[in-house]
Amino acid sequence: MAFHRRLLHFRSSFNRRSFSPGAREGFNGSLRSYNATLTPEQTLLQIVKEVKQDGADNSVMDDEIAKIRQEFNAAKQSFLKIPEALKEMPKMNPEGIYVNKNLRLDNIQVYGFDYDYTLAHYSSNLQSLIYDLAKEHMVNEFRYPEVCISFKYDPNFPIRGLYYDKQKGCLLKLDFFGSIEPDGCYFGRRKLSRKEIAEIYGTRHIGRDQARGLVGLMDFFCFSEACLIADIVQYFVDAKLEFDASYIYEDVNRAIQHVHRRGLVHRGILSDPNRYLVKNGQVLQLVKMLREKGKKLFLLTNSPYYFVDGGMRFMLEDSTGYTDSWRELFDVVIAQANKPDFYTSDHPFRCYDTEKDTLAFTKVDAFIPNKIYYHGCLKSFLQITKWNGPEVIYFGDHLFSDLRGPSKAGWRTAAIIHELESEIRIQNDETYRFEQAKFHIIQELLGKLHATVANSQRTEACQLLLAELNEERQKARRMMKKMFNKSFGATFLTDTGQESAFAYHIHRYADVYTSKAENFLLYPPEAWLHVPFDIKIMPHHVKVPSSLFRNQ
Repeated sequence: MAFHRRLLHFRSSFNRRSFSPGAREGFNGSLRSYNATLTPEQTLLQIVKEVKQDGADNSVMDDEIAKIRQEFNAAKQSFLKIPEALKEMPKMNPEGIYVNKNLRLDNIQVYGFDYDYTLAHYSSNLQSLIYDLAKEHMVNEFRYPEVCISFKYDPNFPIRGLYYDKQKGCLLKLDFFGSIEPDGCYFGRRKLSRKEIAEIYGTRHIGRDQARGLVGLMDFFCFSEACLIADIVQYFVDAKLEFDASYIYEDVNRAIQHVHRRGLVHRGILSDPNRYLVKNGQVLQLVKMLREKGKKLFLLTNSPYYFVDGGMRFMLEDSTGYTDSWRELFDVVIAQANKPDFYTSDHPFRCYDTEKDTLAFTKVDAFIPNKIYYHGCLKSFLQITKWNGPEVIYFGDHLFSDLRGPSKAGWRTAAIIHELESEIRIQNDETYRFEQAKFHIIQELLGKLHATVANSQRTEACQLLLAELNEERQKARRMMKKMFNKSFGATFLTDTGQESAFAYHIHRYADVYTSKAENFLLYPPEAWLHVPFDIKIMPHHVKVPSSLFRNQ
C-alpha cells in the first residue's frame, strides 16, 4: 500500500514536470540522469523501478536496525550479572615487569639508578610540602595575592602525564594520538564541556603549532605543580582579574624549581623523614643481589649528595652494616648531574669532598670507589667507564629527564611508574572489567548502527536506539573513570579505553616499565623479557572481549 501511494505521488508529479534533455530532477531534490531518447512512459517505468529498489533498501535497513535492537536488548539482560567467564579471566600482576621492547637481562652488565622515586620512595605528604613551599614563594617573592597562602593541595585532582596550554591556560589530558580527552580539559578547576573545547581549539586534535605551546607534566613532582597552576588560574577567574596564562606557568615553574634548587624541599624531607620517606628493605636486597651476580652499579641523580646520603641512611638504618657504607654498594655515585643536559652537554666531572663540602679542581679521568662525583656528562661517563650502550640499563621515573637521553644513547631503559600498581589492581577488579566489557559491547553495536544507517536516513526508531546506546556507553565510561581519578580518570587510559599520551611516551622511551625497581627481584637476572605477542601497545592492558556475554 505504501508503495502504491508513493507511485501515485510520482505519477502526479511526473505529469506536472517538464524534463530537460539528459537530466531529470529526483523526487528528493537530487539530480538523476535519464536517457534523453526515452519516451515519457519509459522514463516513468525507470522511476518506478528505482522506487521499488528504494523500498527494498529501506526494508533491509529496517530489518538491520531491528536486529541491532534485539542484540541490545539481549545485552542489557546479560548486564544484570557478571558472567562467570569474566571472573575466571587471568589477572595482571601489579608488580610485574611490562615489556615494550624485548630485553635479555643476561646481556645487561651495568645497572644505573635515579634516586628520587626510583630508589627512594616517598609518602603522599611530599606533594603537599612542595605545594606549600611553592605557593609561599610566589606570595613572598612574586607578590601574588595573600589569599593564595590559604590554598591547599588536592591529591584527588591531578594525575601524571597532563599538559598545560601556556596560551589558553587549560590543563589537558591527551590520548595516544594527541587528541584532547573530551572529559579531560580543565580551565582552572572547572571542567570544560565539549562545546567549550570546540570553541577554544576548533577541534579536539592538537596540531603541531598548538603543541608548541603545551608543557608536559610527566614526573612525580608534577602533581603539586599541576594543582597549583589550576588553583591560581581559578583564583584569577573567580576574582575577574585579567591574566596571561603563560605567566602563571612560568611563575609556578620557577617557584617549584626554586624550592628544589635552594634545598627547601630536601631540608624539609630530612627534618622529618618518617613523614616523607618510606623505608624499603627490598631496595637493598635488589642491589645486593645484582652485586652478587657480578653486575656493575651506578647512581645518577640530580639531587645533592647530602640529601641522597641522608635519605639512604634513613632507609637502610634497619639494615645492619649498611647505614654508613651505602656508597660501597655502587661502583659510581654521581650527584647534581643536571639531567637531561647531562646526556648532551660537555660538562666535566668534579670530585666532591664530603667532609669539606667542596669540589676538587683536578681532572677526573677515573671513577674511584667510595668517592662522590658532581655534574659531568654522558660522553665523559662512557669514556671513563668503557661501558657499552646495550649492556647498560637505567632506571628512572621521569620519561624526559631520565629516559629520553639514555634511550637515544643506546642504553636500555626501565621506567618506574608508581601509579601502575594501583591502576592494575583497579583493572583486575571484576566491577571494572564488567563495565569495560559493557562499554565494548555498546561500541560494537554503535559501530554496526552507524555502518547501517546514514545520517540522512535515520528514522525515529533509529534515533531512539542511537540515543539509548549512547546513554549506556556514557554510563559505562563514567563508571570506569570514577574508579581512578575523579577529574582525569586513569593515567594510562582515556575514558574511551584508548591509551593516553603518557602511555605513548612510555611506549617510546621505556624498554620496560614497572611500578618499582624492586620488582626485578621477582625475575632471575638471566631472564629474557619478551613483548607479549597479543598486545600491540601497552602490555598491562587486557581487553575484555564482548563474546563473554554471549551464549549465557
